[in-house]
This record gives sequence, C-alpha cells and structure tokens, in this order.
Amino acid sequence: MADTPTAFGPFVLDRQRETLTRNGVAVPINHRGYALLERLLEAGGAPVAKQALIEHAWPDAIVEEGNLTVQIATLRKALGPEGERFIATVPRVGYRLDLPPRSTVAPSQKPSVAVLPFQNFSTDASQEYFADGIVEDIITALSRFKSFAVIARNSSFVYKGRAVDVRQVARELGVRYVLEGSVRLGGDRLRVTAQLIDSDGGAHLWAEKFDGAAADVFDMQDRITERVVATVEPQIRQAEIERSRRERPGSLAAYDLYLRAIPYFGAETPEDNAKAYELLSRSIEIDPGFAMALTLAAGALSNRLSMGWPELTPNSRARCLELTEAALTRGADDATILAHCAAILIHHGNDDYDRGLRLIARALEFNPNNLKVQICAGITHLHCGVVEDAIWHANRALTLSPGDPDGYFSMTTIAHANLILGDYRQALEWAERSQALNPRNNPTHWMLIAANAHLDRMVEARRRVNEFLALVPEITIAKIVAGQPRKDPERLRSLVEGLRIAGLPES
Repeated sequence: MADTPTAFGPFVLDRQRETLTRNGVAVPINHRGYALLERLLEAGGAPVAKQALIEHAWPDAIVEEGNLTVQIATLRKALGPEGERFIATVPRVGYRLDLPPRSTVAPSQKPSVAVLPFQNFSTDASQEYFADGIVEDIITALSRFKSFAVIARNSSFVYKGRAVDVRQVARELGVRYVLEGSVRLGGDRLRVTAQLIDSDGGAHLWAEKFDGAAADVFDMQDRITERVVATVEPQIRQAEIERSRRERPGSLAAYDLYLRAIPYFGAETPEDNAKAYELLSRSIEIDPGFAMALTLAAGALSNRLSMGWPELTPNSRARCLELTEAALTRGADDATILAHCAAILIHHGNDDYDRGLRLIARALEFNPNNLKVQICAGITHLHCGVVEDAIWHANRALTLSPGDPDGYFSMTTIAHANLILGDYRQALEWAERSQALNPRNNPTHWMLIAANAHLDRMVEARRRVNEFLALVPEITIAKIVAGQPRKDPERLRSLVEGLRIAGLPES
C-alpha cells in the first residue's frame, strides 16, 4: 500500500504514521486495526477472505478465527455509527470495505487547509498561550467556510514544537494548503507573522506581518484572526482556479467547470457573463445538487437583469429564481450561498425584500469574517435596509481584506450610499476609487455620471456618458431602473436624476 494517506468516507488512514482520523480528529485504534483497514482498503471494496486478513494482521503467527472476529468488532466500534456500514460481512468468505459511492464532485477535489501551531520566538515563554490562542481562533473561524475543509486542532497540534517540512506535513495530513506563523515579543511591542503555503512546490501564496502593543494582545489577536481568515479564503479560491487550469484542462467534472466559471463571472462584460452561465449550466447538468454552482448560475442571470443586458434564456427572471431556491435548499447552512441569494432576492425576488434581509442576517451570524458576506450585506442594506449600515458593511469588507480585487463592489456601494445621502463629493471620490480597481463595472459608471452631474461638472458628466455608451451601447435609464429593487424608489431618485441631467438615453 502507498505511504500516502488514504481516504474513505470521512476517514483518512495513514499507515506510515499509524493514524486514523475522522474529519481531521484522531480515531484511536490498535496496530491490528490499522493492518485490517489497510488490507481492506487495498482490496478497493472487493471481499477479502478471513485467512488473508489473519495473515496480514498476524504475520508469522497462528491464531484462531475468533481473534479476527473480535478485532473486526473492535474496529467497527472505533469507527462509530459508520462502523457496521463500512465494514460489511461477506457470508462464508470474510469482510469487505463498503466504500461510499463516488459523488460527482469528488471529495478529493475539495481544497483543504491545515493551520500549524505558530512558533513562539519571544524570550518570554508566557507568550505561548497567545500564539496557541491565535491558531485556535483561526481554525474555528476558517471552519465556518464551506468552500474548503480545515483540519482539526487535535491533528495539526501534533506538530507543535517540531521542526517540520511544510510539504511533508501536507502529505501526512492530506491537505493542499498550510497556514503557518510566528509570534515575537520585543519590549512592549508584539509582532505576529502569518503565511499561506501551497503544498505543491511550497509556493507562498500570501504573507503578512502584524505589529501592535503587547498590552493590546487580545485586541490584536482578534484583528489578526479577522485579517487572516478574510484573506485565506480568496487566496485558496484563486489557487484552486489556477490549479484547475493547470492540471485538468480536459475535465468535465462539475467542480472544475465551476472553478473555470468564476473568472468569467466577475469579468463584468455581457460576453464573459454568458460564458460563466454556460460553464455553470454544464456543471449543474453533471451535479444538479451542487449548491455553489446553482448560486453563481442564478447570480449570472441576476447580473444580466440588473445591468440591462440581453437575456440568455426565455424568462430569465423565473429561471434565476428557480436556481436561487434550489441553491437555498441545498446550501442553507453556507454563509456565502445565503449572502449571494439574499442579494439576488432583493433585486429579483418578486418584492419579497424582508426575506433577503433575513437571509443576509443569517449569513452574518454564520460567518461574519466572510468577505463575500460583508460585500453582499452592504449591497442588501443599500437597497432595502439602513443606508448607514450599507456603508458600515462595505467598509468592514474593505478593512477585512484591503487588497482584495473585489473591493470595487464595496467602493461602489459606498459611492451609491453617499449619492442617496446627498454627499456627491464623497460619492464621486469612492466611484473613482472603484473604477481604478475595475474600469468595466457598470454601476461604477452610473455613479461617476450622476455624481459629476449633481456637482454641475457637466463636461465631465457628458464625457462619462460617452465612455459608458461605448462600453454598453444599448444601455438606457429605463433598463437600469428595471433591474433595481423597488422597495424604496427614493433611493434611486438621485441616481436617475443625475443620469438624466447628464444625457444618458431615457429609453
């Protein structure tokens, strides 16, 4: 059997280290149990004769068949409720491992990350508790994400105090990514570093250091946890996209199609949006229950409706809502899915705005450090909640991950909120910052046009109109309004007036 860990259901058997884990948590079994599982796994689900199992678990020894029966019973008990199901008795033959059927989105494709104990480089050994506390908080916060798996503390902390090779750790724990760091106390200053490493080749995907006063250790611990958690998720997502392009160019797996759709989904052009929808539709055909693919497919149609782009399907609104409901049914405990669906429903959910607000509140409760959740919370409150709360959530997203390429969503949210509040200079400033990140985002162009018009900068406002029409020739004020929530028409008034003053076509 290969030395690399072998997975079956929620379990991972590492014969080299003689460890068995269930969802990252160690399962205590004796060495005969390891040997029996090893032989059953080698058979790949085929029956294994009792004598073959005895010879493997008791080499060079003569034992009674009853010993095997006792060890199988002990092993089943150690596996818990799944024991009887996984280790099936084959009458008059022996036993076999009843492996779960392979799902369309293979479990091995789901990225996983281990957070190693942070090294304490301080002369003060008492800072050890602080380093361990940061890691425990990060593990707990990362475990709220459904897009990747996080190895439990019990498994990652076996490496505490050991000089280890990150790539070896990744192999032993069966993870793709490793997060490591260090803590150093000097005088009254405290420095913490963190870095995310891809186990393939040991490439550093992200690194950052945090400095603060030693007296503020707990506030600093919270700040580090927030920043690390908010940054790690987008970095893993981007690494998985690149991995899909590099390693599986011909794959039709639902997960790969979903990964390939993500860059098109955020590209902000009708053509790229159509490509994203096509890839996501193929993903759903393979796996109709893939909640995140359902969510982004609904989002792609929602974006087209909101931007006034040509529809991709007959009655796009109905199809958008159908996909949204399917996603909510399958991903009701996923904060990212809840947040995306909340934003879709407040735009196209048949005026059920309260439901959108309830969904975003649940998403925030599930994972307040999720960048996408904070972005969607800003958008949801912009249209249906408290405008000042929209600004707060948008700023929160920018604080959590200042360098995130999706920051333009939050910047445009703040620009629109200021437009509603009548602060046109702030609206213009934030819209300009947003455009610097993404010059093709349609709503950013709306804000630039309207804010300039309200500031009586008509030459610039008309130049912005021409620039926007060159980007989307068929756009009109009527199409923009048709794609926006109607709960509070006053929230669109300053935008529409600004677009009209600047000369954007009415209909």
